[in-house]
Amino acid sequence: MRILLTNDDGIHAEGLAALERIAACLSDDVWICAPEYEQSGAGRALTLADPIRVRRLDARRFSTTGTPTDCVLMGLNTLVEGKRPDLVLSGVNRGANLAEDVTMSGTVAGAIEAMALGVPGIALSQMGFYEPDASYAPAEAFAPGIIKALLEAGWADDVVMNINFPNGEVASITEVEVTRQGFRDAHIRHAEKRTDLRGRDYYWMGFRQERSKPAEGTDLRALYEGRISVTPLHIDLTHMPSVRALKAVLGGVPPKL
Repeated sequence: MRILLTNDDGIHAEGLAALERIAACLSDDVWICAPEYEQSGAGRALTLADPIRVRRLDARRFSTTGTPTDCVLMGLNTLVEGKRPDLVLSGVNRGANLAEDVTMSGTVAGAIEAMALGVPGIALSQMGFYEPDASYAPAEAFAPGIIKALLEAGWADDVVMNINFPNGEVASITEVEVTRQGFRDAHIRHAEKRTDLRGRDYYWMGFRQERSKPAEGTDLRALYEGRISVTPLHIDLTHMPSVRALKAVLGGVPPKL
């Protein structure tokens, strides 16, 4: 099995090194194409107005000036030589990718781009990096077995798998749960106003470390309670109840005032 790795934390990220060790448990044919610099929050951004520079670091390792989406596109279609990869793994992200955050995650976007190009994609994220004891040990311990089980089970061509690992001692993590995407009941994103040394204001975007009260069965609830979360994500964002309701109001000749 040929595997392509990417991430949004950059080519030198510790999480990418952890992902290499995870992939090595599954295959000896592993390629890497990752951003030169951190691209957290890039979502599915595609570089269109600027050239993308590629640096070949060794036979199977590339970095680019592009986004995670660019990296997967170029890795699958241009940079990997010979047979196309059978699987794309994206991560291991420094921090969880849960609930509504998956729509802006560069890590999840890497897996989505793989899916869009006809290759199974899995995003992996490690919770806990606002805590002093955080490490990638849980992801490294459990990801190989979970990925193997997912590959054996298979999944729909238009779905990506989003795996999140809780923080803590490996021995304390005893459960994995297949979950649905949650939605926070608290607004945790904010812009903090600061002042530079010349007296000019600037803003730093960030997240408040506040926990919501998520429902049973959600990715949030699983992580909060110390379980590994595996969420099948679908790129179709259509809300079908609204489609059915609006068909009674709109359709045929456009309405006029």
